[in-house]
Amino acid sequence: MANDPIHQFQITKIFSLGEVGGVEFAMTNSALFMIAIVLVISGFLILSTSGRGLVPTRWQSTAEMMYELVASTLRNSAGTEGMKFFPLVFSLFAFVLTANLIGLFPYFFTVTSHLIVTLALALIVIVTVVIYGFMRNGLGFLKLFVPSGLPGAIAPFIALIEVLSFLSRPVSLSLRLFGNMLAGHIVLKVFAGFVVSLSAAGAVGWFGALFPFAMTIALTALEFLVAVLQAYVFTILTCVYLNDAIHPSH
Repeated sequence: MANDPIHQFQITKIFSLGEVGGVEFAMTNSALFMIAIVLVISGFLILSTSGRGLVPTRWQSTAEMMYELVASTLRNSAGTEGMKFFPLVFSLFAFVLTANLIGLFPYFFTVTSHLIVTLALALIVIVTVVIYGFMRNGLGFLKLFVPSGLPGAIAPFIALIEVLSFLSRPVSLSLRLFGNMLAGHIVLKVFAGFVVSLSAAGAVGWFGALFPFAMTIALTALEFLVAVLQAYVFTILTCVYLNDAIHPSH
């Protein structure tokens, strides 16, 4: 079981919280790590900004870089009006980034490798876009599905394509993050398992384990890059979608 690359994604119950309407609520390893992620983010931001100075510390510089990265991405994608969504976008970026990075530690749990988690994050974005889009623009939000200057004869077909494209956004947003985290961790676990298995075969096995060991190190570095990149991709797509709620006309 230790070498099973799928076992690392198994959700296990830690203790029960009781039942409501015949449905059991329990504290799981997934829920525990999500709580830990929120605590890590909160602790980091509180400690890094508590002693703000003209000459920033390394922690303060890191926090400021995260702030500027998200703020500039949001302003470039949705304009200055989009900054009202900064708390939401920054929270999503920090959560996804921290969850991805924590999952790189051995024996830790990667919550973003579960589709239900990434889908929930994607639905937060899409529901926000729909609600704010109608609140700000009324029925004018529907211009998002009918590009300006479109000939009336093909308008229904283009509108249908635009609607399907909009509905596919939470699917693509969640699948992209889930797929990258799942696949990367499986490959990393497989090569690490090769190292353990070959090492048990004696001197010849130790020599044969050098290649999978080197691949494990290389894949760990690659997974670190992917963890950061996927958090940024999730953030920039969120900003683009929020821009549609602010400026629905093409």
